[in-house]
Amino acid sequence: MPATRAKRSAAATLATLTLLLAAACGGGGGGGTADRTSPPGGRVLAVKIDNVGAARPPTGLEEADLVYLEQVEAGLSRILAVYSSEVPPVVGPVRSARETDLELLRQFNRPTLAYSGAQGRLTPLIEAAPIEALPPGRAPGAYFRGGDRPAPHNLYLRPGDIPYRASGTNAAEDIGLSFGPAPAGGSPTGERTVRYPAASFTFTWSADQKRWLVTMDGSPARTAAGGRLAAASVILQEVTVRPSDFGDRSGNRTPFTETVGSGSATVLRDGKAYEARWSRDDATSGTAFTAPDGKRMTFASGQTWIAYVAR
Repeated sequence: MPATRAKRSAAATLATLTLLLAAACGGGGGGGTADRTSPPGGRVLAVKIDNVGAARPPTGLEEADLVYLEQVEAGLSRILAVYSSEVPPVVGPVRSARETDLELLRQFNRPTLAYSGAQGRLTPLIEAAPIEALPPGRAPGAYFRGGDRPAPHNLYLRPGDIPYRASGTNAAEDIGLSFGPAPAGGSPTGERTVRYPAASFTFTWSADQKRWLVTMDGSPARTAAGGRLAAASVILQEVTVRPSDFGDRSGNRTPFTETVGSGSATVLRDGKAYEARWSRDDATSGTAFTAPDGKRMTFASGQTWIAYVAR
Protein backbone atom coordinates (compact mmCIF):
# COMPACT_ATOMS: atom_id res chain seq x y z
CA MET A 1 0.00 0.00 0.00
CA PRO A 2 1.42 3.44 -0.88
CA ALA A 3 2.47 5.52 2.12
CA THR A 4 -0.10 8.23 1.51
CA ARG A 5 -2.91 5.68 1.18
CA ALA A 6 -1.73 3.96 4.36
CA LYS A 7 -1.82 7.24 6.28
CA ARG A 8 -5.38 7.90 5.11
CA SER A 9 -6.40 4.39 6.09
CA ALA A 10 -4.88 4.80 9.55
CA ALA A 11 -6.63 8.13 10.04
CA ALA A 12 -9.94 6.63 8.99
CA THR A 13 -9.46 3.75 11.40
CA LEU A 14 -8.85 6.11 14.32
CA ALA A 15 -11.83 8.24 13.36
CA THR A 16 -14.16 5.23 13.41
CA LEU A 17 -12.89 3.76 16.68
CA THR A 18 -15.71 5.34 18.67
CA LEU A 19 -18.23 3.87 16.26
CA LEU A 20 -16.77 0.41 16.72
CA LEU A 21 -16.81 0.81 20.49
CA ALA A 22 -20.43 1.90 20.33
CA ALA A 23 -21.28 -1.25 18.40
CA ALA A 24 -19.41 -3.44 20.87
CA CYS A 25 -21.42 -1.92 23.69
CA GLY A 26 -24.73 -2.90 22.18
CA GLY A 27 -25.35 -0.29 19.50
CA GLY A 28 -25.41 -2.90 16.74
CA GLY A 29 -28.28 -3.90 14.54
CA GLY A 30 -28.26 -7.49 15.79
CA GLY A 31 -26.23 -10.28 17.33
CA GLY A 32 -24.04 -12.90 15.71
CA THR A 33 -21.81 -12.61 12.67
CA ALA A 34 -22.38 -12.61 8.96
CA ASP A 35 -22.99 -15.99 7.34
CA ARG A 36 -19.52 -16.74 6.00
CA THR A 37 -20.83 -19.86 4.24
CA SER A 38 -22.75 -17.62 1.83
CA PRO A 39 -21.25 -17.32 -1.66
CA PRO A 40 -18.95 -14.30 -1.84
CA GLY A 41 -19.85 -11.40 -4.08
CA GLY A 42 -17.88 -10.43 -7.15
CA ARG A 43 -14.82 -8.22 -7.29
CA VAL A 44 -16.75 -5.16 -6.20
CA LEU A 45 -18.50 -3.99 -3.02
CA ALA A 46 -20.98 -1.14 -3.52
CA VAL A 47 -22.43 0.72 -0.53
CA LYS A 48 -25.36 3.15 -0.68
CA ILE A 49 -24.41 6.13 1.49
CA ASP A 50 -26.64 8.80 3.00
CA ASN A 51 -25.80 12.34 1.94
CA VAL A 52 -28.16 14.77 3.66
CA GLY A 53 -26.68 17.28 6.10
CA ALA A 54 -27.49 15.18 9.17
CA ALA A 55 -25.55 12.25 7.72
CA ARG A 56 -22.26 14.09 7.22
CA PRO A 57 -19.39 13.56 7.43
CA PRO A 58 -19.38 10.09 5.87
CA THR A 59 -17.11 7.33 7.14
CA GLY A 60 -14.86 5.39 4.78
CA LEU A 61 -15.88 7.23 1.62
CA GLU A 62 -12.33 8.41 0.98
CA GLU A 63 -11.23 4.79 0.45
CA ALA A 64 -13.68 4.10 -2.40
CA ASP A 65 -12.36 3.60 -5.91
CA LEU A 66 -15.44 5.17 -7.49
CA VAL A 67 -17.97 7.61 -6.02
CA TYR A 68 -21.27 8.00 -7.89
CA LEU A 69 -23.58 10.95 -7.26
CA GLU A 70 -27.29 10.37 -7.95
CA GLN A 71 -30.41 12.50 -7.71
CA VAL A 72 -33.16 11.03 -5.52
CA GLU A 73 -36.57 12.12 -4.21
CA ALA A 74 -37.29 15.80 -3.50
CA GLY A 75 -34.23 16.83 -5.52
CA LEU A 76 -31.78 15.50 -2.91
CA SER A 77 -28.69 13.39 -3.59
CA ARG A 78 -27.34 10.03 -2.54
CA ILE A 79 -23.93 8.46 -2.97
CA LEU A 80 -23.05 5.02 -4.28
CA ALA A 81 -19.51 4.18 -3.19
CA VAL A 82 -17.73 1.35 -5.01
CA TYR A 83 -14.82 -0.50 -3.40
CA SER A 84 -12.45 -3.09 -4.79
CA SER A 85 -8.77 -2.23 -4.33
CA GLU A 86 -9.18 -1.97 -0.55
CA VAL A 87 -11.99 -1.69 1.98
CA PRO A 88 -12.06 0.45 5.16
CA PRO A 89 -13.05 -1.02 8.55
CA VAL A 90 -16.31 0.96 8.65
CA VAL A 91 -18.48 2.51 5.93
CA GLY A 92 -21.57 4.65 6.28
CA PRO A 93 -24.04 5.91 7.07
CA VAL A 94 -25.80 3.29 4.94
CA ARG A 95 -29.18 4.09 3.35
CA SER A 96 -31.71 2.54 1.02
CA ALA A 97 -31.28 1.28 -2.54
CA ARG A 98 -32.91 2.75 -5.64
CA GLU A 99 -33.90 1.35 -9.03
CA THR A 100 -31.08 3.36 -10.64
CA ASP A 101 -28.53 1.32 -8.67
CA LEU A 102 -29.60 -1.93 -10.30
CA GLU A 103 -28.87 -0.81 -13.86
CA LEU A 104 -25.73 1.08 -12.87
CA LEU A 105 -24.24 -1.95 -11.07
CA ARG A 106 -24.85 -4.46 -13.86
CA GLN A 107 -21.54 -3.40 -15.42
CA PHE A 108 -19.59 -4.75 -12.43
CA ASN A 109 -20.43 -8.45 -12.93
CA ARG A 110 -22.50 -9.46 -9.89
CA PRO A 111 -21.24 -7.05 -7.23
CA THR A 112 -22.20 -7.08 -3.57
CA LEU A 113 -24.61 -4.23 -2.73
CA ALA A 114 -24.88 -3.11 0.90
CA TYR A 115 -27.97 -1.03 1.65
CA SER A 116 -30.32 -0.37 4.55
CA GLY A 117 -33.50 -1.50 2.80
CA ALA A 118 -35.78 -0.55 -0.08
CA GLN A 119 -39.36 0.26 -0.90
CA GLY A 120 -41.50 -2.87 -0.81
CA ARG A 121 -42.36 -2.77 -4.50
CA LEU A 122 -38.68 -2.47 -5.42
CA THR A 123 -37.60 -5.47 -3.34
CA PRO A 124 -38.57 -8.10 -5.97
CA LEU A 125 -36.47 -6.28 -8.56
CA ILE A 126 -33.49 -6.28 -6.20
CA GLU A 127 -33.97 -9.99 -5.52
CA ALA A 128 -34.06 -10.72 -9.26
CA ALA A 129 -31.06 -8.53 -10.11
CA PRO A 130 -27.63 -10.14 -10.73
CA ILE A 131 -26.16 -8.75 -7.51
CA GLU A 132 -25.39 -10.09 -4.05
CA ALA A 133 -27.97 -8.08 -2.11
CA LEU A 134 -26.80 -7.44 1.47
CA PRO A 135 -29.31 -5.55 3.63
CA PRO A 136 -28.97 -5.79 7.43
CA GLY A 137 -31.32 -8.78 7.60
CA ARG A 138 -28.80 -10.89 5.71
CA ALA A 139 -25.76 -9.86 7.72
CA PRO A 140 -27.04 -8.50 11.06
CA GLY A 141 -23.66 -8.78 12.76
CA ALA A 142 -22.02 -6.63 10.11
CA TYR A 143 -24.26 -3.59 10.68
CA PHE A 144 -24.48 -1.40 13.75
CA ARG A 145 -26.01 1.86 14.92
CA GLY A 146 -23.55 4.59 15.88
CA GLY A 147 -24.29 6.90 18.78
CA ASP A 148 -23.08 10.14 17.21
CA ARG A 149 -26.27 11.03 15.28
CA PRO A 150 -29.96 10.13 15.21
CA ALA A 151 -31.59 7.38 13.15
CA PRO A 152 -31.88 6.83 10.24
CA HIS A 153 -28.54 8.55 9.66
CA ASN A 154 -26.50 6.29 11.97
CA LEU A 155 -26.40 2.84 10.33
CA TYR A 156 -22.88 1.64 9.55
CA LEU A 157 -21.34 -1.42 7.89
CA ARG A 158 -18.23 -3.37 8.89
CA PRO A 159 -17.09 -4.80 5.54
CA GLY A 160 -14.76 -7.23 7.32
CA ASP A 161 -17.81 -9.07 8.68
CA ILE A 162 -19.45 -9.82 5.34
CA PRO A 163 -18.59 -12.50 2.76
CA TYR A 164 -16.58 -10.15 0.56
CA ARG A 165 -12.86 -9.61 0.24
CA ALA A 166 -11.14 -6.80 -1.65
CA SER A 167 -9.53 -7.85 -4.92
CA GLY A 168 -6.68 -5.35 -4.78
CA THR A 169 -7.67 -4.05 -8.22
CA ASN A 170 -9.27 -0.65 -8.82
CA ALA A 171 -12.99 -1.08 -9.48
CA ALA A 172 -12.77 1.52 -12.24
CA GLU A 173 -10.96 -1.04 -14.35
CA ASP A 174 -14.07 -3.24 -14.27
CA ILE A 175 -15.95 -0.68 -16.33
CA GLY A 176 -13.06 0.06 -18.65
CA LEU A 177 -11.62 3.30 -17.26
CA SER A 178 -7.96 3.84 -18.17
CA PHE A 179 -5.41 5.69 -16.06
CA GLY A 180 -2.46 7.49 -17.58
CA PRO A 181 -1.00 10.81 -18.70
CA ALA A 182 -3.43 13.59 -19.50
CA PRO A 183 -4.54 13.84 -23.12
CA ALA A 184 -3.68 16.83 -25.25
CA GLY A 185 -5.85 19.93 -25.05
CA GLY A 186 -8.26 20.69 -22.26
CA SER A 187 -9.30 24.06 -20.87
CA PRO A 188 -7.73 25.39 -17.65
CA THR A 189 -10.50 25.15 -15.05
CA GLY A 190 -10.44 26.04 -11.39
CA GLU A 191 -13.94 25.02 -10.40
CA ARG A 192 -17.11 23.29 -11.60
CA THR A 193 -20.47 22.91 -9.85
CA VAL A 194 -23.17 20.26 -10.28
CA ARG A 195 -26.64 21.30 -9.17
CA TYR A 196 -29.64 19.15 -8.33
CA PRO A 197 -32.98 20.72 -7.34
CA ALA A 198 -32.12 20.51 -3.62
CA ALA A 199 -28.40 19.68 -3.56
CA SER A 200 -25.12 20.81 -5.08
CA PHE A 201 -21.52 19.65 -5.45
CA THR A 202 -18.59 21.91 -6.26
CA PHE A 203 -15.18 20.59 -7.31
CA THR A 204 -12.31 23.06 -6.81
CA TRP A 205 -8.84 22.34 -8.13
CA SER A 206 -6.03 22.36 -5.57
CA ALA A 207 -2.63 22.65 -7.24
CA ASP A 208 -0.95 21.82 -3.93
CA GLN A 209 -2.87 18.59 -3.37
CA LYS A 210 -3.30 17.85 -7.08
CA ARG A 211 -6.88 16.96 -6.33
CA TRP A 212 -10.36 18.40 -6.81
CA LEU A 213 -11.61 19.40 -3.36
CA VAL A 214 -15.28 18.57 -2.83
CA THR A 215 -17.87 20.98 -1.48
CA MET A 216 -21.41 19.78 -0.70
CA ASP A 217 -24.29 22.23 -0.50
CA GLY A 218 -21.86 25.09 -0.01
CA SER A 219 -19.82 23.51 2.79
CA PRO A 220 -16.42 21.81 2.52
CA ALA A 221 -16.98 18.03 2.41
CA ARG A 222 -14.90 16.27 5.02
CA THR A 223 -13.98 12.76 6.05
CA ALA A 224 -14.79 11.37 9.49
CA ALA A 225 -11.15 12.08 10.39
CA GLY A 226 -11.55 15.76 9.48
CA GLY A 227 -9.69 15.85 6.17
CA ARG A 228 -11.16 17.09 2.90
CA LEU A 229 -12.86 14.73 0.50
CA ALA A 230 -11.04 15.10 -2.80
CA ALA A 231 -11.03 13.44 -6.21
CA ALA A 232 -8.19 12.80 -8.64
CA SER A 233 -10.66 12.88 -11.54
CA VAL A 234 -14.27 14.01 -11.82
CA ILE A 235 -16.65 12.96 -14.59
CA LEU A 236 -19.73 15.09 -15.20
CA GLN A 237 -21.85 12.64 -17.17
CA GLU A 238 -24.92 14.01 -18.93
CA VAL A 239 -27.79 11.52 -18.74
CA THR A 240 -31.54 11.26 -19.02
CA VAL A 241 -33.25 11.53 -15.63
CA ARG A 242 -36.93 10.62 -15.69
CA PRO A 243 -39.60 9.70 -13.12
CA SER A 244 -39.64 6.05 -12.09
CA ASP A 245 -42.59 3.95 -10.95
CA PHE A 246 -41.50 4.33 -7.34
CA GLY A 247 -41.81 7.05 -4.72
CA ASP A 248 -41.38 7.83 -1.04
CA ARG A 249 -43.94 8.04 1.76
CA SER A 250 -44.37 11.76 1.20
CA GLY A 251 -45.53 11.22 -2.35
CA ASN A 252 -42.30 12.32 -4.02
CA ARG A 253 -41.55 10.38 -7.20
CA THR A 254 -38.15 8.68 -7.32
CA PRO A 255 -36.05 9.74 -10.32
CA PHE A 256 -34.57 7.03 -12.54
CA THR A 257 -31.17 7.83 -14.03
CA GLU A 258 -30.56 6.12 -17.36
CA THR A 259 -26.96 4.90 -17.45
CA VAL A 260 -27.29 2.87 -20.67
CA GLY A 261 -27.01 4.87 -23.87
CA SER A 262 -24.64 7.65 -24.88
CA GLY A 263 -24.10 11.36 -24.45
CA SER A 264 -21.74 14.16 -23.59
CA ALA A 265 -19.44 14.33 -20.60
CA THR A 266 -16.87 16.66 -19.10
CA VAL A 267 -13.78 15.19 -17.46
CA LEU A 268 -11.92 17.20 -14.82
CA ARG A 269 -8.31 16.24 -14.18
CA ASP A 270 -5.04 18.06 -13.47
CA GLY A 271 -6.71 21.46 -13.30
CA LYS A 272 -8.30 21.18 -16.74
CA ALA A 273 -11.68 20.32 -18.22
CA TYR A 274 -11.86 17.96 -21.19
CA GLU A 275 -14.89 17.47 -23.38
CA ALA A 276 -15.73 13.80 -23.91
CA ARG A 277 -18.40 11.35 -25.00
CA TRP A 278 -19.73 8.41 -23.02
CA SER A 279 -21.38 5.26 -24.31
CA ARG A 280 -22.74 2.08 -22.80
CA ASP A 281 -24.32 -0.35 -25.23
CA ASP A 282 -26.34 -2.37 -22.72
CA ALA A 283 -26.62 -3.01 -18.99
CA THR A 284 -23.88 -5.64 -18.97
CA SER A 285 -21.39 -3.39 -20.78
CA GLY A 286 -18.91 -1.05 -19.16
CA THR A 287 -19.09 2.68 -19.76
CA ALA A 288 -16.60 3.96 -22.34
CA PHE A 289 -15.37 7.57 -22.31
CA THR A 290 -13.75 8.92 -25.45
CA ALA A 291 -12.09 12.19 -26.43
CA PRO A 292 -13.30 14.20 -29.46
CA ASP A 293 -10.66 12.46 -31.61
CA GLY A 294 -12.17 9.07 -30.77
CA LYS A 295 -9.34 7.93 -28.50
CA ARG A 296 -10.11 6.56 -25.05
CA MET A 297 -10.10 9.16 -22.32
CA THR A 298 -7.45 8.70 -19.64
CA PHE A 299 -7.92 9.57 -15.98
CA ALA A 300 -5.60 10.65 -13.18
CA SER A 301 -4.56 7.92 -10.77
CA GLY A 302 -6.67 7.97 -7.61
CA GLN A 303 -10.30 8.24 -6.63
CA THR A 304 -12.78 9.03 -9.41
CA TRP A 305 -16.09 10.80 -8.82
CA ILE A 306 -18.90 10.43 -11.37
CA ALA A 307 -21.75 12.92 -11.11
CA TYR A 308 -24.88 12.19 -13.12
CA VAL A 309 -26.11 15.45 -14.60
CA ALA A 310 -29.58 15.72 -16.18
CA ARG A 311 -29.45 16.69 -19.84
